[in-house]
Amino acid sequence: MFSHGAHSHRADHTVIVQELASHGYAVVTVDHTYDALTQFPDGRVLTPLRDLEPAMGPADFATDIRFVLDRAEDLAAGRNPDADGRLLPEGLAGALDPWCIGMFGWSKGGTAATARLMLDDPRVRAGVSLDSLMLPAMTGDLDRPFMMMTAQFTRAQAPAVAVSWKHLRGWRLDIRAEGSVHTSYGDNQVLIPQPAEATGMSDEQLRAWTGTLTPARAVRIQQAYPLAFFDLHLRHRRGHLLDGPSRAFPEVAFRP
Repeated sequence: MFSHGAHSHRADHTVIVQELASHGYAVVTVDHTYDALTQFPDGRVLTPLRDLEPAMGPADFATDIRFVLDRAEDLAAGRNPDADGRLLPEGLAGALDPWCIGMFGWSKGGTAATARLMLDDPRVRAGVSLDSLMLPAMTGDLDRPFMMMTAQFTRAQAPAVAVSWKHLRGWRLDIRAEGSVHTSYGDNQVLIPQPAEATGMSDEQLRAWTGTLTPARAVRIQQAYPLAFFDLHLRHRRGHLLDGPSRAFPEVAFRP
């Protein structure tokens, strides 16, 4: 399961989604109603709310994901959850394992959906937070595996991240890619540099989007670490990438 950041969309982490799918995972991405452009089966299109007062909160994101998990259980049981009863792609019904679910989210999606949902819903067995501010901070203990890939919102810079870290009572890991910024763990790291010269973007403006981490390295990091995490905790395939600093990724620091 993937949950996007505030006013983002479900396709903004295609680099990670495609990598997981290429290794046999079924990846479900969600557009959160009123926080992203959302089209419903009846053709209605809802746009993000810009007024902060009624904006989607952590409980709303978590409720969205819980609804989708329920529909995944329907599929696993061979039922058709399509709103209009349309035929499912061949082989989809019964193909999912509702007892082997992992989740990741960027920014608000790492806080509001992934961490919040894992506290309340045992169906999610392992979670990854991609530079999430972790607001509100976790107040309950989580005993399942959780990995933080931090950039801007580190434990040293964001008090809620430090508080949430203390509530992780199971397997946990905090890593950071040197030179990364908030949008480094996502497709923007690759997409923004492409039109930068044509649009007259200055080096400073470009670094605000990408940091000093090059697109090619950012892609490899996004591909390698979430995959290693879910392979370990969902498939019980133990590699060595998560054991400590790697020669293949010298820019990735492990934070005790």
